Amino acid sequence: MLWLTLSVFATLANGQSEYGPRVFPEDQKWTAIVAAYAPEIEAIDAAFEQLDHASISEVVTIKGVKYQLGTYKDEPVIIFTTGISVSNAAMTMQMALDYFPINKVVMMGVAGAINPEFSPGDIAIAERWYFHDESVYVNPNPDKPGQYILPAYYEQTQKAFTQRSKVDPHAPAYKNFDFMFPREVSIVKEGLTTPTAMPYFSVSKNLFELAKQASINVAPITMPSGKPIQIKLGGNGVTGSVFADSAKYRIWLQEVYNAQVTEMESAAVGQVCYINDVDWIIIRSVSDLAGAQKGQNEENVFEAIASGTGTKLLIALLDEIVKSKAH
Repeated sequence: MLWLTLSVFATLANGQSEYGPRVFPEDQKWTAIVAAYAPEIEAIDAAFEQLDHASISEVVTIKGVKYQLGTYKDEPVIIFTTGISVSNAAMTMQMALDYFPINKVVMMGVAGAINPEFSPGDIAIAERWYFHDESVYVNPNPDKPGQYILPAYYEQTQKAFTQRSKVDPHAPAYKNFDFMFPREVSIVKEGLTTPTAMPYFSVSKNLFELAKQASINVAPITMPSGKPIQIKLGGNGVTGSVFADSAKYRIWLQEVYNAQVTEMESAAVGQVCYINDVDWIIIRSVSDLAGAQKGQNEENVFEAIASGTGTKLLIALLDEIVKSKAH
């Protein structure tokens, strides 16, 4: 059997490749407004319905995902949900970038607080997002109590962690959590010759600066009780395929990642945007304490309220995006 490697894609008459996603003109780009699940997207939809300068003109459903196409102050936007968890976020975000002319992604949603200074309703806009549960699960060493039997390759992994920590102030302070030993996702991207381990994904600097301005210009945001919420910009967020509700694990996330909040989508969205060279930023509003509470987690009590506080800052950020384009 003859195997051929195609190094060049065939090009159609309209300039599109025969294979792969569409290529959109640079002057026809949209801002994606993204959330993970119902309470978050409902808060965004409710805000749009109340604003004279925001509208939805068309709804398109592709492979079960609903995309709302519209404008915010005459700037084109697309609104959709990723679905909960890493796998859904990665899949749905890549689909959207393949189907629509998106060059900016603003995600808003709820999160569990790792920083003990946070209360429900408070907002975190992290600069970096880490996967916290990329791991090696190992057996205990029967001959050495308290130690574990690690795969041979992990020794090189640990050496790489040590070397990076000497040059990168944002490198995690890796250590195991019981039988779970951290590792990192390796990515492929145009321009990289081999898969490259990524300790984190950084939000786009231009959108982070606009978020700073939005936090200054936004009207005071309060809880239904009237209690003012705090907005914290900077630091780290962590993403995993688990709903973190353990006080012990919460402490580990603080010690290893110096995390502000934890949730289940942001790093995946960041990875997809980074690989596609699309600007991105995440707004996370605290819905629970990720295991630090007494008794049962109350995420279901605060998810709608937290989505509302986050949406207010989202709208303020959209205002700054529109102003920056006008300038």
